[in-house]
Amino acid sequence: MESYFLILMGFFIVIANVIGFVFFQKKKDLYFVAFIILLLAGVLGGLASLLALFIIRDAFAVFYGLNLAYYLLINSLIVFLLAILITIIKKYNSRKI
Repeated sequence: MESYFLILMGFFIVIANVIGFVFFQKKKDLYFVAFIILLLAGVLGGLASLLALFIIRDAFAVFYGLNLAYYLLINSLIVFLLAILITIIKKYNSRKI
């Protein structure tokens, strides 16, 4: 059962990043993608909590969804820091020329 939830966690993280990539292809804005992944952290974390509650039928299954939401928040933070880094590099390169 534990490996099932680990695979599901990886699947949700990949889904959030794929949705972020689709939005990046449309908007070309990394800050917007970081915000979308931040919103998906709550949505997918809640969905994972409900799924775990349905499968395990224990109140402590909610912590699985909270754990997934935590990983997605970290993922959103990484994308946001990359967006800041890319913005700084672009400003430095445009000023240098």
